[in-house]
Formats: sequence, structure tokens, C-alpha cells
Amino acid sequence: LKEGYFSFKDKIFKAVDLPGTYSLMTTSEDEEVARNFLVFSKPDVTLIVADATALERNLNLILQILSISDKAVLALNLIDEAEQKNIRIDDRELSRILGIPVVKTNARSQYGLQELVQTLNEVASGEIKTKPYRIKDWPGSIRNYILDIEKELKKLLPGLKHHSWLAIRLLSGDKTIEEALRNPGTYFGVKNLPEDYQEKIRSLFEKVFEYRKEHLDRLYDEIAEHIYHKSAEITGKTVFQSEKFIRRGFQQKLDRLMTHPVYGFLIMAVLLGMVLWITIVGSNYPSEWLNELLLGKIYPWLRENTYALLPGWLAGMLIDGMYLTTAWVVSVMLPPMAIFFPLFTLLEDFGLLPRIAFNLDKVYKKSGAHGKQALTMTMGFGCNAAAIVSTRIIDSPRERLLAIITNNFSLCNGRWPTQILLATLFIAPLVPEEWGRTVAMLAVAGIAILGILFSLLSSWFLSKTLLRGKPSAFYLELPPYRIPQIWKTIYTSLIERTLIVLWRAIVFAAPVGLVIWLITHLQIGDTSLAAYLIEWLDKPGTWLGLNGIILLAFIIGIPANEIIIPSVLMLIVLYYGINLAGVDHGLLIEPGDEHTVKKLLEISGWTLLTAVNFMLLSLLHNPCGTTIYTIYKETKSLKWTSVATFFPLLVGVIVLTFIQILVRLF
Repeated sequence: LKEGYFSFKDKIFKAVDLPGTYSLMTTSEDEEVARNFLVFSKPDVTLIVADATALERNLNLILQILSISDKAVLALNLIDEAEQKNIRIDDRELSRILGIPVVKTNARSQYGLQELVQTLNEVASGEIKTKPYRIKDWPGSIRNYILDIEKELKKLLPGLKHHSWLAIRLLSGDKTIEEALRNPGTYFGVKNLPEDYQEKIRSLFEKVFEYRKEHLDRLYDEIAEHIYHKSAEITGKTVFQSEKFIRRGFQQKLDRLMTHPVYGFLIMAVLLGMVLWITIVGSNYPSEWLNELLLGKIYPWLRENTYALLPGWLAGMLIDGMYLTTAWVVSVMLPPMAIFFPLFTLLEDFGLLPRIAFNLDKVYKKSGAHGKQALTMTMGFGCNAAAIVSTRIIDSPRERLLAIITNNFSLCNGRWPTQILLATLFIAPLVPEEWGRTVAMLAVAGIAILGILFSLLSSWFLSKTLLRGKPSAFYLELPPYRIPQIWKTIYTSLIERTLIVLWRAIVFAAPVGLVIWLITHLQIGDTSLAAYLIEWLDKPGTWLGLNGIILLAFIIGIPANEIIIPSVLMLIVLYYGINLAGVDHGLLIEPGDEHTVKKLLEISGWTLLTAVNFMLLSLLHNPCGTTIYTIYKETKSLKWTSVATFFPLLVGVIVLTFIQILVRLF
């Protein structure tokens, strides 16, 4: 549940956003959450937001809500899309049939929102009287059952409302409603129950059980079919559309391409490639400028003045530790994030991600996972922790665990800039300059696609071993294509993604910089603690085609993926005693050089193979600290948290070991 507040006419309204759902028949957790709030929290007014381009499908939910809500308002959103499709809705007739106010809206342009708020206020205050439509003419066989149970409930709980709906839910085997009727005081606030209430309610449950036992095979279907029949009947009276437009609609033609089993994947790959190419081309110059500013100008000035004012150890921690690491984060991570995230968000707003999920649905089912895992996987491209929370949309515990364990194979916010940086520095130079950016783009896109393949293979492996079972079905609605509000999207993306991710990286970078400075200056005998750790990690690092500095950076970077590359650079600077400021003696690197970062990496022995292995390990390693914590919160299990943490790392070790074996053989 999400809560917010707004004011209107000297009143404060508390708005509660319920999970999106198509039904209240409680076949999933999100449906049950929405249903329970409407029934037990008793809101002053219920706002139902329906898609004006698909009213018949939405009426199924609307009719169910009206069966339990006395005060409601219907907002017909996307009315502009409906008009473009030549869909005309008679809102007055619809309001008359449903018995509630109907307001046409377009949330993006704020059309109708003022009228909607005014209507909500008048319904909540009682100025507008509502008489919600309730289905009474149920088909023959179940009508008698509903009337019989409804009659019993009215005797037992005369002060309660919606007896007919409660009867239907009992017939449907709704365990939550059964529990609520056993304890009406707790759930409905009913007081002064008859002394023999529990005995009578048990008797009623036995009668319901007999009904369900005899007609279980068709009770649910008859109820659902009748609701859909009513939806079609109401739509026929209120919605009118040109058949010509239905057949030749541009969006339908576009969807035939975007969801094609072959062309769909090609189009997705091309769009992702374009975003990456623009990011690689555009991030080079601001990165150099930030490098020159933060490391070439500000860092020497801070170092000179701070060392003059403070003790050497304190100045070292603040400037050579905390500031330097933070400066690396900003100069290395900010430019690609500031370009990639707005472009990716524009594609999201256009309607790309649901199409990716649709295209991947079949392959995920073949791998033994739930089709909804395609949705949680695409959300992982933004943030793995948020994607873990989104796995709640998967009802099956087995399939939800599959999605949680394999989600880290989606490149998150913190890993895209790393992939782009290394592809630009090490892979682009392999070809002529005019082709370099294209090759770098293909390399990063390849890593992202490889992550999807590992997600599929891992799901298949786990579904055959730890998490055996068959995948269940689901329905996915493809939203209409929308031309993004470009400047608004860019602005919100920069604020909500780029700056938030950057701030998170800075928050972790400063203390990590302090830790790196301390371990490189804390001596054990004549050797620093960092040197001991690096030498100890060098052997497994070499076996994986990396080195001790890289492995130590991955360990230090567990709190956030964004700080791994800056940690590598920081360790190199302090471990090798590189003087970036140009003071004293022995200047090795001049900040602001075109390839400052590459020079630093090559000093520690990096090659093309090292960069490729690093890119692979960045994809195939343990989740960040936030994601690990989120996994534990969602699973409530140390066992599955451990599996989700170490499984991708195990895959990474196997892959890198295999690559090293091939390199040694050939």
C-alpha cells in the first residue's frame, strides 16, 4: 500500500493506492490485499481508475468493487487514447447503470483531475448520493445458494452490509472471509454477538461446505462467467467503436512487430544498442572534464591546504581516502548514468518493458519459471532490490524463489556504468576508431543479453534440482504505446534515478575510501594490511584471470556495486604509491589525461582479458548489501538468502575458471 495526502477546500484527504489487479476473487496476494482494505478499512470513498480503451475488461473489477463499496467514483483514464482509437463512451449512461459518478480523465495532461477531486469530495461528504450497481440475477443453480446463505447471514449479523457478497465469497471458499465471520468483532467491529453465535456460524459453514462439495466444479466458473456476461452487457450499451479502426490500428500493427517471435527480439536488441551507443559517445567528454576538475584541480588544492592545516594522518584520511574515492565515483559513474538512465526511462515510458516481458514469457516458462519472472527480471535492469520486492506478484512460492535467486543476473543501475567504462577503455581500441564505439556498445549489450541467458539457464537448473515443479500460467496486459513527455521524463529520471543512485554511491564511497586508506597505511611489520590482503587474494584472483586488488575491491564493494571500480582505482593509487596531485616527487599520472583510468588499471597489470573477466564478474557475482537485506526481508529465511547470495557468485567462479582453462589450452 502507498499513502499520500492532498488538500481540497480546507480538507485534508488521505489517498491510499492499492495494488493493481483485475479481480477481487483473491487468487493472488495483491488481490487479497486490495480486497481486505476495501472490506475491513472502510474507506470514505473508493476511486476506481479504469482504462477507457478497454472498459469491458475493467468492468469485471468495477462490478466486484461496487459489490462491497457503498461510495465510489469511476475515473475513465486514458480518454485521449480512447478518442484516438475512435472509441466513444457514453459516460452519462454508464453512470446511470453503475449508480456512481463517472469522470473522464487524462492523468498525463491533468485533464479532468479537478472535476475528479471535486466529485470525490462531494461523494465522501454525502452531497452526491450513490446507489452502486449490484448483481442480483445470478444464474439458476447458484442463485438459491446465495439467497439461502445471505438470509442466514442477515439473521446472524443484521448490522453488517453486503451480505450477498459475503455469501458469494463463502461459496468461493474464501478463507479470509471465513476467519472474519468467525471473529466479526475483530474484523468488522461488530459488538454484542448472540451467545450461540459461534455454534450457528459453524452450522452455516457446514452448509456452505456441503454446497461447495456438491458443486465445486462449476460454482466459481458460474460466478465469474456471469460477472463477465454483465460486463459485456454494460459495455454494449455504453461503448461504441469503429470496426475499421480496430482492424487497422497503428498500435496493433506495431505490436505485431514488437511481439513477433523473431523481429520482436531484434527490435529490442537494436533499441538497447542505440541507448548504449549514445551513452558511450556522450559520456566520454563530461567524464574527462570531471576528471580534470575533481582530480586535476580541486584534489591538488585540497591536498596542499589540508596537509598544511591538519595532522598528516587526518588529512590523509579526509583527502587521500574519503575525497579521492568520492571524486572517482563522480567522475567515473555520473556521466554514463546521466545519459543512460533518461534514455532508458524514455523507452520504459514508451511501453518497451512490458513488451520485453511478453517476448520472454514463453522462454521463461520453458525454463521451468513463471512467466511473471520476465517482469521482475526487466525491473532488475533498474534496481535488483526493487525487483526482489516486485516478485510478490508471483503467487507460487517455488516460482517466486526462482525469480529471487536468479534476479541478480539483471544488470542493475550500479553496474551499467562499469560495463560501459570498461568496454570503452579496453574493447573499443581493438578496432579502427570509427568502429570503436559501436563495438563497445555491442560488448555491453552482449553482457546484458548474457545475463538474461544465465537467468534462464539458472532457472532451468534450479527447477530440476532445488526447486522442482511445473510453471503456472498468467495474463499480461500490454499497455498502450505513449509518446513520452521528453523533458519531464529526462528531469524526473535525472532526479529519481541518476542523482539518487549517485548519492547512494557517494554515501558508501566516503567510508569505503576511509577503510581503503586505513588498510593501506596500517602496518603489520613492514607491510601494510592492504598488501597482505592483496597478496593473499592474488592466487585465487590469478586463477580467475583477475588479481588481488580486484577481488578486494569486490569485497569492499558489497554495500553497493557503484563503488567497485572507484575502489579498484583507489587501491591502485595507494598500493602503488601513485602521486596524483603532482606535489612532492614521482608524478606518474596527470589527472585529466584522456585515459587516466586506463593508465591506472594497466599499472596494476590489467589486460584485455582482465577487463573482460571483470565485466563478467560484475554480471556474475553476489548481490549488493541492500539487495541481500531485501531478499532476507522477503523470504524470512537465512537458507534462501544464502542461496540467492552465493549462487550467482558460484556461477561467476565457474565461468571465469572455464575461460582461464580455455586460455591456457589455446
